[in-house]
Formats: sequence, C-alpha cells, structure tokens
Amino acid sequence: MDVNEVLLPGVGLRYDFVNQDGDRIGVVARRSGDFELAIYGGTDPDQAGAVFRLTGEEADVLAEILGAPRIAERFADLTREVPGLSAGQVEVLADTPFAGRPLGESRARTRTGASVVAIVRGEEVIPSPGPDEVLRSGDVLVVIGTREGITAVEQLVRG
Repeated sequence: MDVNEVLLPGVGLRYDFVNQDGDRIGVVARRSGDFELAIYGGTDPDQAGAVFRLTGEEADVLAEILGAPRIAERFADLTREVPGLSAGQVEVLADTPFAGRPLGESRARTRTGASVVAIVRGEEVIPSPGPDEVLRSGDVLVVIGTREGITAVEQLVRG
C-alpha cells in the first residue's frame, strides 16, 4: 500500500492512502501534536469529509487499539520466515511468583533463551518491555523463541 506524505508548511504533515473502496484516507499530524483524520472521495484533499480530531494521547490510544492485533500478526509472519522460531503467549496468573515483580527478576531470556517482546495488558500493548516493567496479574506476555524456550518461560512465570 502506498502512503503519500505531504509537508504542510506551518501546519505539520499529511499522510494519505487509498483504501480498498477507493476512498482516500488522510491523517494530518499537526505540529501541536494533535491529529486530524479525514476521508475524501476525489483527489482533492481540501474536499475532505468526516473529519475528526484527536489529541496526541487519544491518537496513541487509537494506535494501540489498532496495533495490538497487527503486532501478533507480524510476529506470526516472522516465525513462518525463520525456521525453528515460534511465538507464544504466556498469561501471568495472580498466584504466580512474578505477579507484582519486575520482568527482569525473572531472568527469562537468560534462563530460557526466549524473549518477552511485548506485554498485553487489557487494551494496552507494551512493546519491548524493559526489565523494570512490573508484571501484573492478567498480563499476557508475547514470547519469541523455540517451542521449548516458550514452554520454559511459561513454567518459569507460573512457578
């Protein structure tokens, strides 16, 4: 899919692409940090309809909601491309030894050879979590490694 980027002097940047229905979808990233989303039928971006505005924080939330399934898809694609590499999910249960403790204390990568590449916490996705990220009951760890490594992370986290 082609995404066009246009500098809007004094305003910011406009990104647009054509969806499968032939509508042009536009996103204006303003210098203020706010965003505007628009749909316009023809080639004239000044004839936009259905415009709505988002603050930077609202845009981040929308990106997380839309991005969560895409992250899982991309990891699945990666595991198909690299023989022996798998992706898995490990839920942190309330009665496990690492609920309420930083990820780094688990030493998961060192002990299992598998990496925790994201944490899904409700609607929020924490990509590339650092060792200080505190694990919570109900978190789902997205793990990349061998099948054995993923199983070892599950056993480690669950105790």
